[in-house]
Formats: sequence, C-alpha cells, structure tokens
Amino acid sequence: MNKIKYFDHASTTPVKEEVLKEMIPYFNLEFGNPSSLYSIGRRNRRAVEEAREKVARAINAKPNEIYFTSCGSESDNLAIKGIAFENKHKGNHIITSKIEHPAVLNTCKMLEQEGFKVTYLDVNKKGLIDLKILEESITDKTILISIMFANNEIGTIQPIKEIGKIAKKHNIYFHTDAVQAMGNIKIDVNNMNIDSLSMSAHKFYGPKGVGALYIREGIPFKKLQDGGHQEKDKRAGTENVPGIVGLGKAIEIANNNIDRYNKKLVYLRDYYINQVEEKIPDVKLNGDRVNRLPGNANFSFKYVDGEELLLDLDAKGIAASSGSACSSGTDAPSHVLLAIGLTAETAKGALRITMGEENTKEDIDYLVSTLTEIVRKIRKN
Repeated sequence: MNKIKYFDHASTTPVKEEVLKEMIPYFNLEFGNPSSLYSIGRRNRRAVEEAREKVARAINAKPNEIYFTSCGSESDNLAIKGIAFENKHKGNHIITSKIEHPAVLNTCKMLEQEGFKVTYLDVNKKGLIDLKILEESITDKTILISIMFANNEIGTIQPIKEIGKIAKKHNIYFHTDAVQAMGNIKIDVNNMNIDSLSMSAHKFYGPKGVGALYIREGIPFKKLQDGGHQEKDKRAGTENVPGIVGLGKAIEIANNNIDRYNKKLVYLRDYYINQVEEKIPDVKLNGDRVNRLPGNANFSFKYVDGEELLLDLDAKGIAASSGSACSSGTDAPSHVLLAIGLTAETAKGALRITMGEENTKEDIDYLVSTLTEIVRKIRKN
C-alpha cells in the first residue's frame, strides 16, 4: 500500500523522532513520580521543570506562569472557568467570538448557566472580529475576553496584539486559544498583551494527551480539579512526565525552526490555492487570503457534498478534513462557515487542507489532480 498523503495537520501531527526519543526513558527507565523525594523522583521533577522552561522560553513567559494539562480543551476550560469563578466579585461578563473552538464556546455556555453573561462577537466574511465592536461591547462588569489566535477551520489570524491592548486599556484579562498558532506563529505574550494562552502538544509534532496553559503571574484563577497539590496547587494529579517531556522538546524544535517551516508552508499553501482556483470552477476560498495560518487552505466546492468528497479522497490515499476534527460525526454545517456568511449548502461542500513539513510540491500536484477528477465526477452525478 502506498504511503498516505496526509493533509490534516490541524487535526493532529505525527510525533517527531527526536521528541519520541526524548520521551521513551520516562516510560520505563526514569519512571519515578515527580512528587517523590528519592533520586528517581527528583530526576523526573527536574525533567518536568526543564520542559516548563522550554515552554516559557517559546512564548517569552516565566516558567512559574506555565501549567501542564492534558490538552488544549482542558487548558481552555481551566483558563476561562478558573478566571471567571475567581473574579466573579469584580463582574460577570465575558466576551468571545462566534467562531471559537467548542472548548471555548461550550465553556462559555456552561458559565451562562452559572449566571455569567457572554457576548458572542460576529465576524466578517474573512472571519475577523471588529475591534471597534469589541471595545463597544465592554461593560463595567466585563472581566474576561477570550478570542482565539487563529481559527482551526479557516485559518484566519485575529489581530491579537490589538485585542490585548484593548483588554489592557480597560483592565480586563485577555485569554487566547493558541492551539493552532503554536508552532506556526511567533508568539510573545508580553509584546502581544496576552494574559492567558492555551496550547496542545499534538498540534506541533508532540504527543497527544498533554497540553499547557500560560496564565500571567498575579492573575487569580480557581482550580477545577481537586486532589493533590501538583502544578502549584492548580491542577491535581500525577504529572504525565513522558508527555510533558515530549511537549517541551516539540515546542523547542518548533520555535527554533519556525521561520524555515513557515516559508515552506506558505509556498505550498499559495501554490495549492492558485492551482485549485485555476483548475476547478465554482470554488470559494474561505477565510482571509493572506492573513491566515501558513499551512491552511479551506475551500467550498459548490454542488459537492463534503463527506462524499472526503471518502473519495481517502480511497485515493489522501487524508483531509471537512472542518474541525472535534466536530466530526455530526452532519450539521460548520458553525465557523455559517458565521462568515456561507449558506448551509455551501458550508457542507467545504474541504480543509492543512499542510505539514513532510508535504511536498509533488504531493500538492497529486492532491489537485485527484481533487479535480473527484469534483468533476461528483458534479456529474
């Protein structure tokens, strides 16, 4: 069987060999509990803290501002609920957008049931929020703004630094879900006025089941998981040492190679976009044409069912996505595509291609030729 052509890096990435190599000893040789005082425990504690330093270095934070979690969704929950509950005495209003990841949207819906008020900002056809409307939405009860750094479906990058300035001006905490941005965009939490940031290792060639949360020193937030006193008494449970070590190594590699990686992905992305628009009629690029993640291209193909398109591509050895992997299994149109003004029918004809470092120009050529053939066949039927 030929090797699959993988174009779903926004969903997950393969673990790099260097990352796996660094993780392996902590499964069976260096297996100690990092809370134990004897030598093997202390070595595990040291490994966790070294990973914490690598994460902090990658985003220009302090190591004591980094908390390890199980994934990006848990990081979003801990940041939003933790800040909301701990600061409820200051106000009960939160601002987010309509195109957030379900980890943010469903967290906000849960908080509404707890008495919080949430403003869900509209976005324009490119998927961008309006900064003027954001500022106009602030009240004297607003305690938190949570806007994703870059959208997981359409790739649009929000004006994060400007959002952070607005939040800082009004003395409001600013959280960003940066799960898709990490490894793809240089992030400086101080320069960008970010108070809290979520990430997940498996989006930047690290292992699944481990994430991290940055919360600026001095910001009070409530823990959600009771038990021991791990993670500075903010996240109970024995640390996933192999996963944490893998996250640290993966983010170090990603940060050191980000310029070269981005240059390649931007070239492949733009080549793919141009080829699709040249060779396939009745297509629409979703999201901002330029201000988008380097490896992301989301097209709607008119008169085509996205699920059928994916299955036909899979039969040809191509792995892609119709939207967010977290929303697979539902036939409802993407909330992101509806929010940017697409009809339900057009939204259901969407295909998300997200490229990674192993993809080549030859892979793109195969993808485009296969896609051209499949779309033509589906439209005939």
